Amino acid sequence: MQGPEISEAAWRNWLDILAERVETDCRVVASGSLPPGVPDDFYGRVARLASERGARCVIDTSGAPLRAALEPGIFLVKPNLREMQQLIGEDLDTAEAQERAARGLVERGESEIVALTLGADGAVLAWSGGSSRIPAPRLATRSAVRAGDSFVGALVLRLAQERPLEEAFVYASAA
Repeated sequence: MQGPEISEAAWRNWLDILAERVETDCRVVASGSLPPGVPDDFYGRVARLASERGARCVIDTSGAPLRAALEPGIFLVKPNLREMQQLIGEDLDTAEAQERAARGLVERGESEIVALTLGADGAVLAWSGGSSRIPAPRLATRSAVRAGDSFVGALVLRLAQERPLEEAFVYASAA
C-alpha cells in the first residue's frame, strides 16, 4: 500500500541522518517503492552518498527510482524479472536474454553485482567475473510476498560475513 505523503524537509533530514551514520565498508540497503513526496532520484542520492563515504549500496526498487539509483553505479541491484524488463525495455523470455540483461548492467558499470530473481524459475547472478543461475527451491508456496526482501536480506548478510559471492547467492535463494 502507498505510504503517507513525506515532506521535503523530512526526506532531506533522512539523508542528513544517513550521511552522519554511513561508514566505510558498511552496506546501505534501499528498497521498496518511494512514498509520495519523495523524488524519483532519492535512491540515486542515497547511492551517491554511500559511494562518497566508501559504503556499498544495495538497491531493490523499480521504475524511475531504479534508473536513478543505477546512474552513479552501485554495489548490488536486485530486480525481479518484471522490473528488469521495464528497466531495459525488452522481454526477457529466455535464459540467455535474462543473463545478457544482468551482465549488461555490470558491463555498463551500473552495478558491480546483479541478482535477477525469477520467482519459481530461480535467479541469475552476474558480476565482473561471470554469471550463474540457480533454481528456486521446490517448496509449497503460500505467498510470494516479501520473497525479494528475504532474498536481499540473506544475500547482504552473507556478503557482510565475507562469504563467497556464489555461496551468498545460494543462501539468498534458500531464504
